Amino acid sequence: MDYSEFQKLKKIPEIGTEMYDMMVKLYPICRSITGDGVRKTLDIISEQVPLEKHEILTGTEVFDWTIPKEWNIRDAYVKKSNGKKIIDFQKSNLHILNYSVPVHNTVSLSELKAHLFTLPDQPALIPYRTSYYYENWGFCITHNQFLQLEEDEYEVVIDSTLEDGSLSHGEYFIKGETEDEVLLSCYTCHPSMCNDNLSGVVLLTFLAKHLKNLSLKYSYRFLFIPETIGAIAWMCRNEHNLKKIKHGLVVTCVGDPGILSYKKSRKGNAEIDLTVMDVLKNSGDDYKIVDYKPIGSDERQFCSPGFNLPVGSLQRTTATEFPEYHTSADNTNFVQPKYLADSFSKYLKVIFKLEDNFGKFRSKNDEEELPEIDNKNDQVFLNLNPKCEPKLDKTGVYRKIGGERDNDALTILWVLNFSDGKHSLRHISLRSGIDFKQIKQTAELLHKMKLLKRIL
Repeated sequence: MDYSEFQKLKKIPEIGTEMYDMMVKLYPICRSITGDGVRKTLDIISEQVPLEKHEILTGTEVFDWTIPKEWNIRDAYVKKSNGKKIIDFQKSNLHILNYSVPVHNTVSLSELKAHLFTLPDQPALIPYRTSYYYENWGFCITHNQFLQLEEDEYEVVIDSTLEDGSLSHGEYFIKGETEDEVLLSCYTCHPSMCNDNLSGVVLLTFLAKHLKNLSLKYSYRFLFIPETIGAIAWMCRNEHNLKKIKHGLVVTCVGDPGILSYKKSRKGNAEIDLTVMDVLKNSGDDYKIVDYKPIGSDERQFCSPGFNLPVGSLQRTTATEFPEYHTSADNTNFVQPKYLADSFSKYLKVIFKLEDNFGKFRSKNDEEELPEIDNKNDQVFLNLNPKCEPKLDKTGVYRKIGGERDNDALTILWVLNFSDGKHSLRHISLRSGIDFKQIKQTAELLHKMKLLKRIL
């Protein structure tokens, strides 16, 4: 079946509306990397496709990481001394620092401010912040509200639990004619934000729903996982089957009004890269192609040097490039059915093209052509934890509060991802655009921490 035949079965705009309706249903749920919010989300997805659900117990080691305690929350608020609530989790689940430990205390204004997060450059918006692996508590509010706070005694209540439990994820598999697999992944860990990444959740759900009854050459594996830790856990537990993955896409940020953009796999010239670029080129729409960077979503893990799977990411506006990113403005007004429908259409075209080209693609040399290494002035390192990212926050060199942009963290990720024994520090500097001195200092730090081994 080709794309034109599929269109006759059901109009794409109608599917866009159905995806949007599902997104609205999912929007109020407070999700995190663990907990009942994820389970509720998987239950709603299961109304469309029969997910296989998995639970990984707290304390389970997955490469360099450990499955954390499970977090759940019932309520959270801050009251003035007169009993008036000034911050209320029930009005927006973004108000809580995700993974906040339970608190019931009375604090001064200065004590309260030490636990508040705002966006001074976007003073009317609530930010999204997390503290997954560092026990803390806090609230996120608009900067306008922050500036209006007065001296007072404030009652702080966070009715949450952080205890041994499990990490939940869902998986759906469509068996094709062969064991060769196409991996399609999205993340289910964000609270009330639509483009990042309920748009990815609903698009992947409807892809699975509409592909399951077709005759397919490839087998298709759909992952609904918490970002980063979920991908790492899945890869650790399925390492023996990863060679079956011939193509992959991470589905995120597919509902905004921006043009389609494609982030290449680490290989850069894999069949999935050429296929997506061909679909975009022939779409008649504007688009953007960007080279692989070790930032973004779970393509970072799939493309880590120990695996280097052919996994890219087809999205609309790249996450950090739309101002609504990680804020309360990423809501049901920002994402619209027509943009979801357009993204769904492009994904279908990619899949049908992969199917049409099955067995026809002849891979060129995947090896990147690199300039000669200057043995006197250059250095080459080898990542000692090449299978996914190492857990950097336990080393003290990584941020403890998530959701913020961090240039130092970016440099670390570049050095780790491309310290594969082939790329020298100068190669990494040229490819990343980061100053060589900063790259070298970061490599020396990681070497001192025994995360890298110098081989040249």
